[in-house]
Amino acid sequence: MTRLQNKFALITGGTSGIGLETARQFMAEGAEVAITGRNEQALAAARAELGTKIWTIRSDAADVAAQRALATHLAARWPRLDVLYANAGDVTHGPLEGWEEAQWDRLMATNLKGPFFLIQSLVPLLGHHASVVLCGSTSAHIGLPQSSAYAASKAGLLALARTLSAELVAKGIRVNALSPGPTETPALGKLGLSAEAQALLQDDIRKLVPIGRMGTPWELAMAAVYLASDESRFVVGTELLVDGGVANL
Repeated sequence: MTRLQNKFALITGGTSGIGLETARQFMAEGAEVAITGRNEQALAAARAELGTKIWTIRSDAADVAAQRALATHLAARWPRLDVLYANAGDVTHGPLEGWEEAQWDRLMATNLKGPFFLIQSLVPLLGHHASVVLCGSTSAHIGLPQSSAYAASKAGLLALARTLSAELVAKGIRVNALSPGPTETPALGKLGLSAEAQALLQDDIRKLVPIGRMGTPWELAMAAVYLASDESRFVVGTELLVDGGVANL
C-alpha cells in the first residue's frame, strides 16, 4: 500500500490508542513517521511494537518551548513535513464544581495552546500540499455532563481548523479536523474519575452511540490516512466526524 509513499508524517501523542494505530497505518501506507509522547517507557513500548523504522521523540504537547524545539528537531533530520496529526490530548472530565485553575490550564495547554504553537513552529517545514489534521471530538457538539472543559478545548480546535485553513491555504497547507466519537482506547482510564464514576460515564457514553457500540482505533486511523493522503486534496477547513452518528442522529 502506497497512499502515503514518500511522505514525512508527525503524530503527537502517538504511544497508545488512536495515535499508535494511526502510526501503524501511516507506516503501512509508506510514510516515514515520527511520534511524540511524554513518557519514555511508553515511547519504548511503541518502538517495540512498531519496529525500528518509527522515530520516537519525547515531547510534552502542553509546553510551547517544547513545540518549538520539536520543529527544530524535525527540520534537522527531514527535508520537509507533509503530514501533521495533532493527536495528543488531555481527556480529563469532571463536574463544574470540581475544577481547579491549574487543572484547567493544563488541559487547555495540551489540547489547544500546544497544537496552535506547534503549527506556528512547523509552518516553515510544511511542504506544498501538506495536510494538518487536528484531533477534535464529537463532545464539542453535544452536552455530555462533566465534559465542559474538554469539550471547550475541542471546540477551539475545530475553530482553528477553519481559521488556519483560510490563513495557510495560500501556502498550499490544508487544515482539517478529525473528530472521534466514543472510542475504545486506554484514554478511557485517564478521565480523572473514580472507578465508579468512570463506569457510569462510559455506560452513558455507549448509550449515546446510535449504532450501538464504541469505535475502534483502526477506524479512526483509516480516516486519518484519508485526510493525510492526496485523496483528500479538495478537503479543506472542515471536520470529519467518525462517531457512530453521535453528533448527527
